[in-house]
Amino acid sequence: MQPSSSSSAKAKTLIDALEQYGQEDYIGESISQLEHCLQAAHQASKSGARDELVIAALLHDIGQIIPLESVKEVRMNLRGSNENVGRVGHEAIGAAYLRSLGFSEAVCRLVNSHVAAKRYVGSRSFPLFTMLIKQRYLTAANRAYYDSLSSASQKSLAFQGGPFEGSELQEFEKDPLRDEMIALRLWDDGAKLVGVESITPRAPTYLDMIISHLAREATDAE
Repeated sequence: MQPSSSSSAKAKTLIDALEQYGQEDYIGESISQLEHCLQAAHQASKSGARDELVIAALLHDIGQIIPLESVKEVRMNLRGSNENVGRVGHEAIGAAYLRSLGFSEAVCRLVNSHVAAKRYVGSRSFPLFTMLIKQRYLTAANRAYYDSLSSASQKSLAFQGGPFEGSELQEFEKDPLRDEMIALRLWDDGAKLVGVESITPRAPTYLDMIISHLAREATDAE
């Protein structure tokens, strides 16, 4: 399959946007938004994840990065504080943006899920995940998930509704993409290392993968 010029242009524009607009500090952390995304994608790639999951890991925070009109931008702020913990609804913003570019529904759903997945994993501790630890995407830990989150991530979780309970928990558990959603969440949480730029593949590494994905989706839609 020969990639179309449209697929190539969209992919190049997306990579350029990551590199240009992702230079700001990753909210509450000691690395940039770009480095956070690159680390998440690298973890996915090293795990042997399928291309759609690697792409979702790379672009999971694109809704935080792409410029929005200032009058439309709303960010979560702590009560009584000027501390910023992110763009409200960034997961949905990112999923809608990627859907408009022609990414698959799986990529868009994975991107849209990474806040919900934090609420799901936050409702349990890892020792209870016996059925999930067997999945090749997941890594195990020995302490409660909430305690493993960074301070900024704990604060954003509170604004995002806290851990799942009741019907929300049951619905998430039934999702066919659940295990990949959780894998993406864990890579997201682990992608906050300082000083690893030299061993983390750069954004253009994923250009051909994105072009092929968009070209395939465009062909399937015809």
